[in-house]
Amino acid sequence: MTDEWVEWHRGYEQDTNQSRRLATVIQLIRQALEAAPPGPIRVVSLCAGDGRDLLGALSAHPRSDDVRARLVELDPELVHRGEERLRRDGTRGVEFVQGDASTTEAFEGAVPADLVLVCGVFGNVTDEDVRNTISHLPELSAAGATVIWTRGRFAPDLTPTIRAWFRDAGFDELSFVPVPNSTASVGAHRLRAPPRRLPSSTRLFTFLPKEARPSEQHTGSAG
Repeated sequence: MTDEWVEWHRGYEQDTNQSRRLATVIQLIRQALEAAPPGPIRVVSLCAGDGRDLLGALSAHPRSDDVRARLVELDPELVHRGEERLRRDGTRGVEFVQGDASTTEAFEGAVPADLVLVCGVFGNVTDEDVRNTISHLPELSAAGATVIWTRGRFAPDLTPTIRAWFRDAGFDELSFVPVPNSTASVGAHRLRAPPRRLPSSTRLFTFLPKEARPSEQHTGSAG
């Protein structure tokens, strides 16, 4: 599993669907930071990889010093790469935690967050786990928080249903961006419902075996 995700990240180094999706995610993160009220901005990222989406958005951003972020990633090599970039860039207020982002325990002490990143998750789990994760997002979120998520639009396209699940969970849609020349898409939703208390020891999702993941059924797709 470790080698798989390190190899997957190499796709960002080329002009691929991954890199175009990444640019869209960074743009939406920057918009969320700019829209945040004055003061600290708490961020959590599920299955954060090496954190290049948030760290790319923070580069030279005027709100970067306001960010207090926890990036949760299971792969130790990706965590190491992310921490190396933190040191290289001199970024403060961001911590990597090597751990399982599929459980609420990973976020104790870091939520409620003003910005929640769920990128690269929904294409690798069952539809029911997508719905379950969305239903628990108000427990990770502060009032008015923004959630940014990704999912491929490959057939059968689940993104209309995902957008409806966000609505049902108490979120308003801010953006839905189909990434040009790919099936990738990036969504942003804002919590309108009251936040809920974080439960302990609650599982959000389980990654499927590689051959069973929806994203793997479509060459070049990203979750």
